[in-house]
Amino acid sequence: MNDDKTARTDRLIAEAVRSRLAREAGYREQALKIYPWVCGRCGREFNHRNLRELTVHHRNHNHDDNPSDGSNWELLCLYCHDNEHSRQLDADAARQAGVSATGGGTKAPATGQPFANLRELLKKG
Repeated sequence: MNDDKTARTDRLIAEAVRSRLAREAGYREQALKIYPWVCGRCGREFNHRNLRELTVHHRNHNHDDNPSDGSNWELLCLYCHDNEHSRQLDADAARQAGVSATGGGTKAPATGQPFANLRELLKKG
């Protein structure tokens, strides 16, 4: 029974990976035809030898939103693409924690005083 589940899971994962790669190949090829082979952030130029280091970034972070005019894409080098996604993850985490992007808090300030009786505790020790 477990072998059947494992085989089914493996097939589903393989199918999902094939589907993703096919989808990516489609919009990547389109983006490389539309845009110059230059990173949209750092300006690094690419050629056929290093083109694999140029990625397609979805501006709205929705990988299924692929308009044929390329309006949701920008070409970014691997490093800038990783940086963009790290920035997005950091912003999401800050929003969940209740902190604005500018660093100002939106939550009520802490009111607890964990060290209020520290002096007395140290005297006892």
